[in-house]
Amino acid sequence: MLIKRTRGWEIPEARVTPEHVFLNRRSFMAASAGALALATVNPARAETDPSASLYPAKRNPAYGDAGRPVTDAADNTTYNNYYEFGTSKQISEAAAALPIRPWSIVIDGEVETPTTIAIDDLFKQVTFEERIYRHRCVEAWSMVVPWTGFPLKRLVEIAKPNSNAKYLRFETFNKPDVAVGQKDGLFTSFPWPYIEGVTMAEAMNDLPLMVTGAYGKPLPNSMGAPLRLHLPWKYGFKSIKGIVKVSFVAERPVSFWEQLGPAEYGFWANVNPEVAHPRWSQATEEVLGAGERVPTLLYNGYGAQVAELYKGLENEKLFM
Repeated sequence: MLIKRTRGWEIPEARVTPEHVFLNRRSFMAASAGALALATVNPARAETDPSASLYPAKRNPAYGDAGRPVTDAADNTTYNNYYEFGTSKQISEAAAALPIRPWSIVIDGEVETPTTIAIDDLFKQVTFEERIYRHRCVEAWSMVVPWTGFPLKRLVEIAKPNSNAKYLRFETFNKPDVAVGQKDGLFTSFPWPYIEGVTMAEAMNDLPLMVTGAYGKPLPNSMGAPLRLHLPWKYGFKSIKGIVKVSFVAERPVSFWEQLGPAEYGFWANVNPEVAHPRWSQATEEVLGAGERVPTLLYNGYGAQVAELYKGLENEKLFM
């Protein structure tokens, strides 16, 4: 008799929130039709996006579940930290101003041949797949998202780094003409553009995903279109959005939030319920839309896949 053993982080596919719910955030349902249109995905986007024909992608069965009750999926579009567009979580309207074509990715540093590649030419060199992953914010809230994209290690293969490359340094766009957070008030003193980094060992793990879409369609601007990173075992600020440059470097990069708050935000940022943020506990998290708090899991529940990466680093500031 075949016995299926459920992994601790799995949930049934049936619990993924339907797309029509994703496109209509609960908190905006009472608003006018015009306001709702501004706060949700523009259906015309999928019709004109050059990559639209690549969706929906086949789901990778190894990541078909995420082990948590799914929150209102509309939060994935309209509840986002994206400081380039302001401090409010409701930045979807502001983010819509960002042009996502033309868009190119610079690949440089310790690689065989530095290059600049148009986003749609990059897409021709990869195979898209769908993965359902948890997302845990450092602010102690969480969600589950069906992402579409390709493994980060595939991008490493394309770049062909040499033996001097120890880290990947990611850089987002810097467009103060359209990104209000990059031009107005306090945020002009922030160290734009947004920078993040991972080790080569982390990049070559199976979990990291270069995200291009969600819910079977191209990624909305508010979620980081046209290209972002998702690292499901780390706090969300590590999953950089709007990527324009990937550099393979020998020295560990200093990330955006490390520069702003080195006492609060570290390089590793691995989810750990035992290590509190200086201003709040990380022991539990709010499941968006569920009206409940649940215990936070070490590595966000993905320890079986990533714990080995951090052996011998006990003296490092691993989690914050």
